[in-house]
Amino acid sequence: MIKCGITGHTGNLGTTIIKDNKNIKFFKFKGDITNKNLVNKWVNLNNFEYVIHLAAIVPTKKVLKNYKLAKKVNFIGTKNIVDSIIKSKKKINWFFFASTSHVYSFSKNKIKEKSKIQPISKYGKTKLFAENYIINKFKKSNINFCIGRIFSIYDNRDNDFIISNLKKKILNRKSTIILSNLNHFRDFVTTKYITKVIFFLMKKKLNGTINIGSGKKTHIKKIAIKMGKKYKKKLRFIDNIKPTIMVSDISYLNRLGFKQ
Repeated sequence: MIKCGITGHTGNLGTTIIKDNKNIKFFKFKGDITNKNLVNKWVNLNNFEYVIHLAAIVPTKKVLKNYKLAKKVNFIGTKNIVDSIIKSKKKINWFFFASTSHVYSFSKNKIKEKSKIQPISKYGKTKLFAENYIINKFKKSNINFCIGRIFSIYDNRDNDFIISNLKKKILNRKSTIILSNLNHFRDFVTTKYITKVIFFLMKKKLNGTINIGSGKKTHIKKIAIKMGKKYKKKLRFIDNIKPTIMVSDISYLNRLGFKQ
């Protein structure tokens, strides 16, 4: 049986990972990853050989509200985990870090792993800090690591991601709903899809950075129009900023043999 340490197990992705993989023994980190003592205890007292590190402050709105805390959790928290693993000399077969497409810049073309790195948000900056630390430390320690740059998450559960927020706005108002700046294109993936990709990569013990997306472009405004029709709501759109595009190139994932 695979023994896997996991952080962020109560989040949408974490709960899906645990629910969909009953054959894996998970060692859940409970507490604050910025607390070194807690992290050290978790690493040293549990016999896991794989790590899936999801814990973070997300989405971008929460990061903007408290960037100092977000940087502490997303970067320093990750640093604590990496340092503790190296110091423990524990044999880790594979370490997965959930990063984000926000480390890239917007692009009319599909984004490859080697595309321009220019974080579009402060959230992206915190994840890029963590990425660089992982690469620097684990390469020196010969630990297999995978950085998964996840594109836009879509989940039916109540959360703070784009689609859920849009649905809340539409359902919570009775009169004409004014929606602004939805003329953007994103690459949406479900937590089930991301889970499938992560465990495919685990079997491969992929070392390096990879995009986790669908490779398909979705117009957010069209999603809103469909929701309006479904819930019989009158919508009015105000588009006063230039459209942005962020869609993954998943040719690397496909070359590895992943099938959607």
